[in-house]
Amino acid sequence: MEMHTNNDKEGYSDTVLYHVLSKKKELRRRLPWYYAPSFLLLWVVLFFAVVLPLFYRLPNRLTLADEPLQPGEFVAERAQKVLYELDRIGPKVVGSFANEVTTVAFLLSEVEKVRQEMRSDLFDLDVDVQRPSGSYVVGTMTSIYQGIQNVVVKLSSKSSNSSSYLLINSHFDTKPGSPGAGDDGTMVVVMLEVLRQMSISESRFIHPLVFLFNGAEENPLQASHGFITQHKWAANCKAVINLEVGGSGGRDILFQSGPNNPWLVKYYKKYSKHPFASTLAEEIFQFGILPSDTDFRIFRDYGNIPGLDIAQFSNGYVYHTKFDSFDIVPGRSVQSTGENILSLVRALANASELNNTEAYSAGHSVFFDFLGLFFVTYTEKAGIILNYCFAVISLILVGFSLWKMTSVSEVSVGKISILFVITLGLHLLGCLLCIALPLLMAVLYDIGDRTLTYYSNNWLVIGLYICPAIIGLVLPSTLYLSFKPNKKLSHSHQIYMGLHAHCVVLSFLAIVLTAIGLRIPYMCLISLVLYLVSLIINMLSTLHDRGYYWVLPVQLIQLFQFVYFSYLFYIFLVIFFPAMGRNRDSSNPDMLIALICAVGTFFALGFVVPLINMFRWSTILLIGLGVVTFVFSMISVSQVGFPYRPKTSVMRVNFLQTRRMFYEYDGSLAVDDSGYYFDYQDRRALRPLKDYAVNLTGLTSIDAYCDKYVMCGIPCFWSSWCRGLSSAAWLPRDKEVDIPGTLELILLNKTLSENGRSVRYEFELAGPPHMGLYIRPLDGVAVEDWSFIRTMLDKPEKYSPPYQIYFSYGVDDTPFKFHIDFTKSDDNFNGPIFELGVVGHYVNGDFQRDKTTLQFIADLPEFVYTMEWPSLFIRYIF
Repeated sequence: MEMHTNNDKEGYSDTVLYHVLSKKKELRRRLPWYYAPSFLLLWVVLFFAVVLPLFYRLPNRLTLADEPLQPGEFVAERAQKVLYELDRIGPKVVGSFANEVTTVAFLLSEVEKVRQEMRSDLFDLDVDVQRPSGSYVVGTMTSIYQGIQNVVVKLSSKSSNSSSYLLINSHFDTKPGSPGAGDDGTMVVVMLEVLRQMSISESRFIHPLVFLFNGAEENPLQASHGFITQHKWAANCKAVINLEVGGSGGRDILFQSGPNNPWLVKYYKKYSKHPFASTLAEEIFQFGILPSDTDFRIFRDYGNIPGLDIAQFSNGYVYHTKFDSFDIVPGRSVQSTGENILSLVRALANASELNNTEAYSAGHSVFFDFLGLFFVTYTEKAGIILNYCFAVISLILVGFSLWKMTSVSEVSVGKISILFVITLGLHLLGCLLCIALPLLMAVLYDIGDRTLTYYSNNWLVIGLYICPAIIGLVLPSTLYLSFKPNKKLSHSHQIYMGLHAHCVVLSFLAIVLTAIGLRIPYMCLISLVLYLVSLIINMLSTLHDRGYYWVLPVQLIQLFQFVYFSYLFYIFLVIFFPAMGRNRDSSNPDMLIALICAVGTFFALGFVVPLINMFRWSTILLIGLGVVTFVFSMISVSQVGFPYRPKTSVMRVNFLQTRRMFYEYDGSLAVDDSGYYFDYQDRRALRPLKDYAVNLTGLTSIDAYCDKYVMCGIPCFWSSWCRGLSSAAWLPRDKEVDIPGTLELILLNKTLSENGRSVRYEFELAGPPHMGLYIRPLDGVAVEDWSFIRTMLDKPEKYSPPYQIYFSYGVDDTPFKFHIDFTKSDDNFNGPIFELGVVGHYVNGDFQRDKTTLQFIADLPEFVYTMEWPSLFIRYIF
């Protein structure tokens, strides 16, 4: 039996009383709950007061009147005057009069104006109009081009003997229906003004400059392939600056570099006047998440040329629509891009590295700008070392901080280690919830057919995805601290342990992502460096163990982390909000937007959100955030959340007015019908039109045709369209579609090989500037060879029937001749061998639409923008 003296009992009572009083004192030190909304509002205000103004900051536009006072500077007003005239030409589709005649003549005229102003005593100017023909594989199709056009200009110093050229590229062709003032007219006029400024300069430069105005980028990427594989100057081009626009206006972002050649990014850092770049953007783009591509890939893959891929991306809602016109291109955006490109061209034109780029090909770069104020870059190898070092240092300092906590509390090292493991587990659960809750919201909206509610009112994502991410991130730790806190460790230290747990998560994330070869762990590195600075300050001072005083250094330094990551992830929201309206219907677009918001919350607020637990009744605060989510949800399912608006954020509807003629093996015409083939552009397909006057009676999926006819009997345009056939739709119409042109396929010869083991079919195809072939061998038959490039035949594991061949021409409408060789398992070639689909696409404005089609378009609501044209699909069996 254990005996207790009175002194023992008094000591025990004093200890209990001490802990009770300490607990009450600590609770009193916790801030009242009503300060928490102000704390959260601080970060919202910071975003709108600092991040957005810096994100949209642009230089003042220089006018012609300013030029005498600022000689040698890019003059946006002159570039805009040229853009106005280019815009007036209208849509410039490959094969159209506007593209092949009017625009080419316009560009040659502008170049001639430059020649007249040029310092002819210092420089030489050579102009070439290239008309290449060729082919390559893109996506799942073979792309063949004939007589497309490039306007190529070479500017060189008379004193130069360099054989290394700098290539600057943009394209002048456009999507059907779009005047393309942004994409890519802005970059065309930027190049013309840069060419002019370089030609009137008194300073010579070492390396010749090649300005490539390519006329078939939207086709896709044909003209750049024609240049880099065939032009007389292509072999001398040692680096490229590729210029694109994915919207209209805004700042220009460097979103791809290299491959390898980190010296290019160093030049960008030194000479770009308005730096705007992100390694994260580069890796996301190269993952193929964004439904776009640029000529940069062609120069890289077919020319082995390193370079910089630079693009404007704001207001992507007008991208590839008729609203991409001169009046919405900001002059200050033209100025910003022009200043950047002119400065880069001047620098690279004198770069010694251009003489032997292979000698400087030493890994990738990690690069990013901080709010446009300064630029950071280092090599991938340095990044690996930094990532691992700071991850390890972080773990060591967190361990030292936990040891310090034991020295000022009654908790042993073992118990505090257990407590930290619990805290880490709770935080890991919070990280999972931070991602899972926004994704759950995205799934629920998809189930309810409410995707894209943020499309026009982007602010809705605050309640729909960001608030749930915040709730998820802090919910487990808040519940634990509210209902089962450790009474022997101060509340302030328990919260600090939550921040340490986030630091440990970032450390392991940096190690794992670096180990698998990614460069995006630089984001973890930024977070770790900033947190370590505050942690070191707290441990070197007495703030670490003085209640909540450690919060002050942490949050002051977290201001930098918050503004950077808010700025970074806002870039992707600006890019992806409009892109989700053209991301097709096969995947839920809200999942991507929710993921961006969740990951952005994790990095921007990972060291901030746990501080909610400083306030009393922190669970009530989370309920308040839940109420915000509920209110935003109610708003989003109202008319406010209807995605589309006329002109500003339209619903994209791509459809072809199609006449189908299916011939059997005996020559009989089995099917002759007409209708509209819809290639869905977003998740909602045509469902938003059900309450409007447009007649969609009979709209059906095309799945029923896929077993009966080659390529489902549908004239899909490019490989991306053909891959989306499973969700495409067909709307029959009674009146036959008027085909505004001819399409003729002639069988020239059918020849059996000498050994009788194969048969060759020779054809001639004539028709509009855009045509397609679909080849499907019948059972027991295989394609042995053909006159197209063999890439698709040599890689059967990647390419399988039906084979898609896309053919286009610019100024050369010579009939296209081709042959296909087939083998058959039984060597009997007397019966049906293969299906051949032949398609004529009457894309450009030179071809008229029939009255029925025009009325159908007129019946569509104002918020709908159509990209459409007539097409003829003829199916043969040979």
